[in-house]
Amino acid sequence: MAIQVNSIRSEFPILHQEVNGNPLIYFDNAATTQKPKAVLDAIQQYFEVDNSNIHRGAHTLADRATRQFEETRESVRAFIGARESAEIIFTRGTTESINLVAKTFGSTFIQKGDEIIISTLEHHSNIVPWQMLCEQNGAILRIIPITDAGELVWEEFDKLLSPKTKLVSVVHASNALGTINPVKRMIDAAHAVGAKVLLDGAQSTSHLDVDVQALDCDFLVFSAHKLYGPTGLGVLYGKRELLEAMPPFLGGGEMIREVTFEKTTYNTIPFKFEAGTPSIAEVIAFKSALDFITSTGKANIHRHEDDLLKYAVALLQDVKGVIPVGTAAEKIAVFSFNIQSMHPFDVGQLLDAKGIAVRTGHHCTQPLMQRLGLEGTVRASFAVYNTRTEVEVFAQAVTKIASLKNK
Repeated sequence: MAIQVNSIRSEFPILHQEVNGNPLIYFDNAATTQKPKAVLDAIQQYFEVDNSNIHRGAHTLADRATRQFEETRESVRAFIGARESAEIIFTRGTTESINLVAKTFGSTFIQKGDEIIISTLEHHSNIVPWQMLCEQNGAILRIIPITDAGELVWEEFDKLLSPKTKLVSVVHASNALGTINPVKRMIDAAHAVGAKVLLDGAQSTSHLDVDVQALDCDFLVFSAHKLYGPTGLGVLYGKRELLEAMPPFLGGGEMIREVTFEKTTYNTIPFKFEAGTPSIAEVIAFKSALDFITSTGKANIHRHEDDLLKYAVALLQDVKGVIPVGTAAEKIAVFSFNIQSMHPFDVGQLLDAKGIAVRTGHHCTQPLMQRLGLEGTVRASFAVYNTRTEVEVFAQAVTKIASLKNK
């Protein structure tokens, strides 16, 4: 079924504005997506009608807020195909979700001499927590190399796997290049040597069907704001047996069963990992974002975004001075490029003058940029509300900018 783009765009108020005298073209979706009015309305509704702290409340507002909060947890469970809603932990974002696993699973089950495998494609949030863990406990961090096209070198990954491997933590789809990794194959290979697998789904969950039971991943992490939802909210999925074996991440209210000065006993999952007052409005509103994605259809979204990516590549592939970065065979809708003899930031500013929002720099992937011999790139990333007409305007602008230094 074809996407009805104009109808979808009508649901996103922010898109209907001018920037620097030009209609806004928002191609920075890998950084954060815009929010449909249903999400904005849900936040307003909560604060105007249902504002209350959740769980343990004896009054009507607390009951309504709690019910809506837990309905979102169930929606997340269904969205990723988890077995039960207790396996869904709410955090502040993908970064916190990874840190939670590093601080709890990592500190408990990864010891001196054990090995953790990540890839060259990783976001800093899937590098630094593991470096910190290795510094603390003497574990060893191994890195999967990539090809010049931005694809993992499978043979090298296979060589890295051993009985010493305790965790493989890998991005499902690269935020910088768009590369989709063969994660099911990686999970099976890791499990064959007894390792657990964490998938960084910050980018993949908005573009690809993700079923944690079919994949058999041990952990999945992602953020609401890249799924048309609010900022400040993330998700950690973990298999029940792992979450139950992990110690709490933070101490405080909600995560306890009973507290005395002699001893504290901890709550059951998921509450064991949700200390303090959560982002209630954001969690409640996230359900509206998931409903939007589900009603539109993930396959329809992916098909539409893939068409935009291929169209952008086709329009710019022969433009003098335009250098694509990341040409993997399997990609989400991310087009990274540079222009010969121009700094990415300068290109980004010139595009902004035309009302076109893109991201420039290293995209929190400095080791990847070092591998590619680049300071950074210009990144255009597409979403369900973007159009072919916008891609044409973007391509015309890039072509004109490239001509400034590439006669």
